Amino acid sequence: MADEKTILSYKGHPLMRKDNLIYYGSMADSHIVMLQILETKTVDGTQIASRVNVELQLTDPSVRARDRIVKKSEKEGFFTALDLGSVWLARALKDAKK
Repeated sequence: MADEKTILSYKGHPLMRKDNLIYYGSMADSHIVMLQILETKTVDGTQIASRVNVELQLTDPSVRARDRIVKKSEKEGFFTALDLGSVWLARALKDAKK
């Protein structure tokens, strides 16, 4: 059993899950990626995400929630969505450092 204090990470950025929402990145950075599982399917008794909404968002609390969304897409499968989100996040963080 994994320790509950262990934080999962992917390509050096943390992954945090709350129900069907997964946040990728750190709130201390300028951007994060939000992955929302829209549909699941059962494969050999295990629930697998089949449709996932991906959003690149600003973390600035002074910006309205609606205006925080920088990019948005819908993908088939969780890992396809996570890979897209990781590319978006890397590019956004690189551009923010300039």
